[in-house]
Amino acid sequence: MAGPGRAAAILGSPVAHSKSPALHLAAYRALGLTDWTYERIECTAEQLPNLVSGMDEKYIGFSVTMPGKRAALEFADHCTDRAVAVGSANTLVRVPGGWRADCTDIDGAAAALAELGIAEAASTHAVVVGAGGTAAPVLAALAGAGIGDVSIVARSRARAAEVLAVADALGLSTDVLAFDPTSGLADRAATAAVVVNTVPAAAAEPLSAALARAPRLFDVIYSPWPTPLAAAVSGAGGIVVGGLVMLLNQALGQVEQFTGMTAPLSAMAAALD
Repeated sequence: MAGPGRAAAILGSPVAHSKSPALHLAAYRALGLTDWTYERIECTAEQLPNLVSGMDEKYIGFSVTMPGKRAALEFADHCTDRAVAVGSANTLVRVPGGWRADCTDIDGAAAALAELGIAEAASTHAVVVGAGGTAAPVLAALAGAGIGDVSIVARSRARAAEVLAVADALGLSTDVLAFDPTSGLADRAATAAVVVNTVPAAAAEPLSAALARAPRLFDVIYSPWPTPLAAAVSGAGGIVVGGLVMLLNQALGQVEQFTGMTAPLSAMAAALD
């Protein structure tokens, strides 16, 4: 796919804080694609179809962050099986006949779980805080890591319906816990292989004390860092991995799909540092 004057971008709202330009531009330069560009474009879910359709041929791909991941999946002419399975796409790639949607968020979450050493955990239970767009790819990564049952912490079962459907399709057993520190979270966290937080730091903070006994925490948030939850788990002796690991590893697949070349991991990791 590599060619002269190609362009890519991240679509989302808000998007000004995104570190994706640093990752992608570092990759393109390391690969010798000195005339490739990568920018941030403010874009809502409703705006995404018209915006992408109106881009000229130099645009080879888009990273998609919230709130456009479902819109990207629905817009695409072709979708990978895994994107369909989780109902979310963070990647759009120009292909013959239109656009292909993929979900490299699964790769990012899988890398974070591997860094936590989840394969060595005695338990096959996990706790996932939140039932929004990030939770579904996290569930796919958990299933791939050998987790068999998941407690989903959500405001209500109704709000968790889409995520519960994804979990069921993945063969995971699930239960729903109230978004309340007195809902049995402390015991579930203490006996889980891992707790995964998918909600903003401020939203998770009231649960920090209840979740502090988790042996492992993957917090998808990376700024500000550490989050109150990460500090609580680390302070109690747990192992913590933050969202930069997921960010880096989901970008690897995007770079490879955009360029057709092997992503330069070291150069991209250095860009985050």
